This record gives sequence, C-alpha cells and structure tokens, in this order.
Amino acid sequence: MKIFLESLGCCRNQIDSEVMLGRLACANHEICYEPSEAEVIIVNTCGFIASASAEAIDTILELAQYKKDGLCRRLVVTGCLPERFRNDTLTEALPEVDAFLGTGACGDIVKAVEHKCSLDSRLVLLPEPSSREFQGYPLPRILTLNHSAYIKISEGCNRKCTYCIIPKLRGKQRSRSIEDIVSETNHLLQHGVKELIFVGENTTDYGIDTILSANLNKKEFKSPVNLANLLEQISICADKYADINRPIWLRLLYTHPSSITNEVVERISYLDNFCTYFDVPIQHASPKILKLMGRDYDLDHLYRLFESIKNIAPDAILRTTLITGFPGETDKDFKTMLKFIEDIKFDHLGVFTYSDSEDLLSHRLKGHVLKEVAEERLDIIMATQSQISEKINKKYMDQTVKVLIEENPDDGIYLGRTGFQAPEVDGITFIYGSALEIGTFADVKITETYEYDLAGEDLNYDPAVQLGSTNRAKFSSTSK
Repeated sequence: MKIFLESLGCCRNQIDSEVMLGRLACANHEICYEPSEAEVIIVNTCGFIASASAEAIDTILELAQYKKDGLCRRLVVTGCLPERFRNDTLTEALPEVDAFLGTGACGDIVKAVEHKCSLDSRLVLLPEPSSREFQGYPLPRILTLNHSAYIKISEGCNRKCTYCIIPKLRGKQRSRSIEDIVSETNHLLQHGVKELIFVGENTTDYGIDTILSANLNKKEFKSPVNLANLLEQISICADKYADINRPIWLRLLYTHPSSITNEVVERISYLDNFCTYFDVPIQHASPKILKLMGRDYDLDHLYRLFESIKNIAPDAILRTTLITGFPGETDKDFKTMLKFIEDIKFDHLGVFTYSDSEDLLSHRLKGHVLKEVAEERLDIIMATQSQISEKINKKYMDQTVKVLIEENPDDGIYLGRTGFQAPEVDGITFIYGSALEIGTFADVKITETYEYDLAGEDLNYDPAVQLGSTNRAKFSSTSK
C-alpha cells in the first residue's frame, strides 16, 4: 500500500516517525510524500502542551478528508496524543480514525496499517510506554534529511517536574547501550550524514538508570556507562569519516542543569567534531518558581554552572529555554529571570508561556497568572534577548565560518547553518553563492548580521556575476 506519514512535535517524535517509515518500507509498503496519493495516512502526534494537542486534532481532521475525497482507506494516529488521553473519549471523538497507537506501540505500525478493522473493531494499542523495547541497531529508518540526523541516546524520564507530562507519555528513563548508539552513529556516517544530533528527554541523565540497575543486580560493566564515556566513543567513531574538507558535526541537546558535569563539558570542549554548543534548558531563575516547578537547583547553582562552562570552554555557545506565567510567578520572580538572562547573555534563547492542563501537578498550584500577563512577560524577554543576540552576532562580521548548506530558495541564494546554529530552534545563515550542493559545507565570509540570523558570501562567489542588486535587496529584507 502507498503510505503517507505526517510527523508533528519534537525531534524525538521525528525519530519515531523515521523508524516507523523504515519498518513499513521493509514490509514492502510504498512511502509517498503527498496525502492525496496515499491509501493509508499516519499522523504521529504531539500532546506535550494544549496547543500541540489542538494542532494534532486539527491535522487529523484535515487529513481525514482524504478518506472522503481521496484514495485513503485507513487513518492511523500514533504517539503522544492517544497516550495522553488513553482514558478519555478520544476514540469516540475521532470516529474517522481506524487505529490508535500509543508511544509504546510504534513497533506495531505494520500491524496497524495491515489490520482489517471497522468502526466496531478499531485497533487500539496502548501498552505501558516503559515496556517498549528500544529501537536497537540495526534498525530500519528512512531519514527526513540525508545530511542531518537525530539519534536517541535514551527514552523516558524519571524526573518529576510539575509542569511536564513526559514521564506519563514516554515512561521511565531507559538508556540505550553505548554499543547500539555507536553502531547507529557509524551506520549513518557511513551513508553520508554530515551532522548527528544526540537527544533524549535529559541527555545528561544518560546511564543513571543503567548504573542503578547494575548496582541492584551486582552487575559489572567493561566500561563506564555514562555520558562522558559515550561522547568519547562517538567522537572516535566520527574521526574515521571526518577531514578538513568534509567535517562531521556532533551536537548534544537537552542537557539538564543539575546533571551536566564538568567532565561532560570538558569532553564537548576538546573532543574532535563536537560543536561546543551547550543546550541547557533552565525554565526559570527564581528560586521560588524553580521549587514550585520541581527543578532541583537554585539561582546560585545556575550562576556557578554557566560560569564553569565558560571557564572550561571559552568559545562555548549557550542556549536555554524559559517559561513565563508559571503559577505563583510575581513581578519580582519575573525580574529575577530577566536579570539572569541579561547577566549570562545566552547566544540563543527560546521562551514559552505556561500551558496549563488538569492532568499536571502544577494545575493545583495557587496564583495562576493571567494569559495576557504571561504573554507580556514573554515579549519583554524576547525584546531583551533580541538586543543580546544582535550584539553577539556582530562579532562574526568579516569572519569566515563553515556553513552546512540546506536549502536553495532562489537563484544565487542558499540557506544553511553554522556549527553554532542548531536546526529549527536557532537562527540561520543566508549565503550568496552559486553551484552549491545541498548537504555539503561551504566556507562563508559573513557580510551582514541581524538579530538572530547571519548572511555572507561563499568564498568562491562572484557577486558581479551571480546576484543582482534587486535579489540582494529582496534577500536582505527577509532577515529583518
């Protein structure tokens, strides 16, 4: 059958989608990239916050139209939405859907696609998320991009942040073996991937569950199962494929402020191929709000942490995420957070307003903040961060940086990223050039800087021939 899959949400969902597509292809199903051509449509959903759930339902209803007006004979919904609302009336609310698979049932995607069902016998598979076997290597997988790929080093979370539903959606933390991760790293690099991004719910918690289990079972390991050791093994593997003309970028995301260690920072700072990029979501800086959030660190810890990172890795790129309008957040709490970002001066920063739901522990807290107040505080933070980012970006003026080419939207114009720009969450780099190949690296001299983006010329570029003043003006206006 011809199958179309719509993947929503985070990069961890994207990995699940790629693995499901790989399983389907191995079962001799044909993958297509237009829903109008598909006999089966799959929606891999996100349900992390209310807006994500709403987007998922809208997408399901939109694609369900192809059962009426197109070739589609079956609609399958997978992932976080059915997992989050497993005890609710989701199946009743969405009679258009033929099968529901929770996060623990991704391995059953072929069964869901081939299952003969009716409205009275729809397939609903919602096993406990923690029971799901980790996708080991070798694993069938169809990459969304050929030059960049995410690799999960762990699944689930053992922390108890009051605003977060992830432990319910993904189960307890399970760390993959170092051997599996390195094998997948080797396979992807062998097939031409230029950038590998290692993710988990909290990557710096990697191995903690394995160590606890080993202690209980009195099991010994040949090598330490911890993040620092994993990073070393990954770097050794990447060294086999990297050279001056063809670098390999390795990037670690989603570290946790209380478990990122100096040892891990040191590894990232000196290991070949690792981008000195530190993604450390702090969520807030007020000691009171951090305690209400269930975060096990305080303001002093955060100041010491980022000072330590900068001391160990002077060229460190810092990224974080914040939440405004958390229950109990006062003007004083907000000002503490604002001052912190002014002091640290993050290279990249994302901010969200608090998303409430009855199934969150934070829902029961007192002092819920008005939506308009939370949004006003978000705007203040972003206005402050835009000034910080613009000033930081100016230091790249006239420098030559290596850029991974990702798109070619117009003649003479390319879009790409530097090693200090992570995909989707940070700014981009616009390149004036010609005959550049998507998925390759170019040396780019930066000629323009903006609040979040950079622009420059490929060193082999001839502006007199390749790009007229009209296109240049059009290009510049898109960055502001």
